[in-house]
Amino acid sequence: MQSDCGVGDRVIYHDPTPLHGLFHAVVARRTCVISAVTVAAGDQVEAGQVVAYADPSGGADDAAAATARADPAHIRGDLRATIDRHRYTRDEARPHVVAARHAAGRRTARENIADLVDEGSFVEYGALALAAQRSTRPVQDLIERTPADGVVLGTATAGGVPVAVMSYDYTVLAGTQGRMSHAKTDRFLRLAARGRLPVIVFGEGGGGRGVDTDGPGTSGLDCETFWHISRLVGEVPLIGVVSGYCFAGNAALIGACDVIVATSGSSLGMGGPAMIEGGGLGVYAPGEVGPMDVQTANGVVDILVGDERAAVAAARAALSLLAGRSVPGTAADQRVQRHLVPESRLRGYDVRPVIDNLLDEGSGLELRREYGRAMLTVLGRIDGRPVGVLASNPLHLGGAIDVDAADKATRFLRLCDARRLPVVSLCDTPGFMVGPEAERTATVRHFARMFLAGANLTVPAGTIVLRKGYGLGAQAMAAGGFKAPLFTIGWPTSEFGAMGLEGAVRLGMRRELEAIADEAEREHAFAAAVAAAYERGQGINMAAYGEIDDVIDPADSRRWIATLFDAPRPQWWQRPAKKHPHVEAW
Repeated sequence: MQSDCGVGDRVIYHDPTPLHGLFHAVVARRTCVISAVTVAAGDQVEAGQVVAYADPSGGADDAAAATARADPAHIRGDLRATIDRHRYTRDEARPHVVAARHAAGRRTARENIADLVDEGSFVEYGALALAAQRSTRPVQDLIERTPADGVVLGTATAGGVPVAVMSYDYTVLAGTQGRMSHAKTDRFLRLAARGRLPVIVFGEGGGGRGVDTDGPGTSGLDCETFWHISRLVGEVPLIGVVSGYCFAGNAALIGACDVIVATSGSSLGMGGPAMIEGGGLGVYAPGEVGPMDVQTANGVVDILVGDERAAVAAARAALSLLAGRSVPGTAADQRVQRHLVPESRLRGYDVRPVIDNLLDEGSGLELRREYGRAMLTVLGRIDGRPVGVLASNPLHLGGAIDVDAADKATRFLRLCDARRLPVVSLCDTPGFMVGPEAERTATVRHFARMFLAGANLTVPAGTIVLRKGYGLGAQAMAAGGFKAPLFTIGWPTSEFGAMGLEGAVRLGMRRELEAIADEAEREHAFAAAVAAAYERGQGINMAAYGEIDDVIDPADSRRWIATLFDAPRPQWWQRPAKKHPHVEAW
């Protein structure tokens, strides 16, 4: 309602809707005073009715008051209360807690998030939540000691990639999961699913909190946090960061992630010391439960770094790669590749320099380095575009694929498929590990999983045989067979066979060799037969029969790999009905 406020002006009620008990302002274009009122409090007012008469007033005090009311910098009382309350959520409100954290060489939850995300991009959800303990603790105590109920979460960008990020706050009730923090996390994960946002979780904390007293319920097992994050697996990139102690419910969230980054000295376990002791299983210090020498060797942790700063950098790198973000990069001199595999077929070599030289400089990110050491799994870029690299490791078991290596390869293939990353396989394997001891590890099923993962890829794949391409193991390295990938090529050092050449000769010529009495002559015959087998199985001969697509100059490898990014996706390759609905946690 508005009035020009001239001498004797009528103030007319213009709103035809009921007032519903609210005060409706009459706004004058000029400063004025009410000279007469024609209605009383409680009267029913109709549209068009005169409610008062107003006269102009030029009082300086009134004009100053109006100016003050319009000042954008003026902080009203209600806004002041809000600002004051938010101060308790910041690190500055607890200097002694922050100082203790820094003295231990650690950072706060908010410091880690600030380092992770692009400056000014973080929008926090649920900052004013408190622990559900109002019935046992004063509210002011909860405001001061349980900010955000121990979990800081929100949306942001990291390296230009939209992301949902959450961090448990170990300085608040040991980073445990309370009723309010679960409610916040559920809301947060629903938003991530709706926006298809990658999720990064800093998991430090002790799991479920048993001391929340407010609200109905007993066990809290009806929370949906773990259901929500499990539904996100395979839908968006999930990256977990562990620094310090991470147990129980916190560890369950981390375990669902595509990539787990951890700092040295951390502990990660599905049950912390209190749960272990409560179950009558003994008394242990936190550092004895899931230490990093255990969790890297068994494949739980993908990337181990020295401190939180390095962990954040690794998380950003993994996010960028898994999100498919293209980043301009430079290639090293590819002619170096010509000399990385020794000419002598009996000399071992490290395949990591091959991968490093092949990828854009500095872009490689190796996963599960200490687990399944016969296989390397690396994320990186070619011409700025993300790619997954699967590689045999000749320095461990001669590159033979054991159960751990097969499991490592299987999960990596499924991860690349879910994240739509082309796969490059660098093959140098004598095949799968066999024998009575190997069969005790359920090789039949584990090796089959690697075939299943490769054969059901919906992303382009290419195989480069660096040296040995023998038997079923080599076929598994080629997504199930040499005709399955977009290309299968060899380097000049490549050699092929249904099994290892030496073994094939010993089996195939057993009677002939046993018939030779002289040991020196027998060894000479054996060596000649191996040389003949090698001649037949050389890459050039394989290419001549069309069993592989070509033998190339190693310096041309990146040119072949570049074809994967623009490869057509024929309908038969998509197989949407056969797609696994999620990336396996193992």
